[in-house]
Amino acid sequence: MPTELLFRQDAYLRETPATVEAVNERGGIILDRTVFYATGGGQPGDAGQLTRADGSPIAIGTAIYDPEDKSRVLHVPLEGQALPAPGESVTLTLDWERRFKRMRIHTALHLLSVVLPFPVTGGSIGDGDGRLDFDIPEGGLDKAEVAEKLNALVARNADITERWITDEELDANPGLVKTMSVKPPRGSGRVRLVAIGDIDLQPCGGTHVRNTAEIGLVAVTDIEKKGKQNRRVRIALA
Repeated sequence: MPTELLFRQDAYLRETPATVEAVNERGGIILDRTVFYATGGGQPGDAGQLTRADGSPIAIGTAIYDPEDKSRVLHVPLEGQALPAPGESVTLTLDWERRFKRMRIHTALHLLSVVLPFPVTGGSIGDGDGRLDFDIPEGGLDKAEVAEKLNALVARNADITERWITDEELDANPGLVKTMSVKPPRGSGRVRLVAIGDIDLQPCGGTHVRNTAEIGLVAVTDIEKKGKQNRRVRIALA
């Protein structure tokens, strides 16, 4: 059965009871439901803890989609731990501090794509920092100017909302997709759109804050020239 992705319904949900459905040959734990974001779209998988019914903890290092069935999430435990058996009832708890930093920086990267309205050729999200690569014609970018514009958008205290459209609606509006290297998650017949007030609208399967005020001050830490028309812009929570 597919894993129920609770983070899609509520990115602020930190804990959930769950049932172990299987443990694969490499020790990946498959649950019926999860609050852990699985690696994808430049955002790393969540870490945290799985607690068994007797109170014993299992540290989870990351979450990934099952290579054999992309509808299921594998919770990857750190090495040297006893693993649960199928049918066990457990409690799954996020490393919330790490996740929240990722939510803040992910939302800030959406705003950065507004400040720099160029095709995005790559990107990644870290624990309080991140980057986007832009296909920008020859010309310099000023870190202070980019930071000023970015923080001005953050200061608008815009609400972040989500809605779903069909694959066909997305195909009819290709301009919604800003990323050239990472495509929005598809296959279920519908795609999630993330709106930041009236500032930005784009498909995204990641986790975000509820309001730009939660991002806080952002610094532009570096702008690198990666090619004739490629600029890598790095940002961090200040």
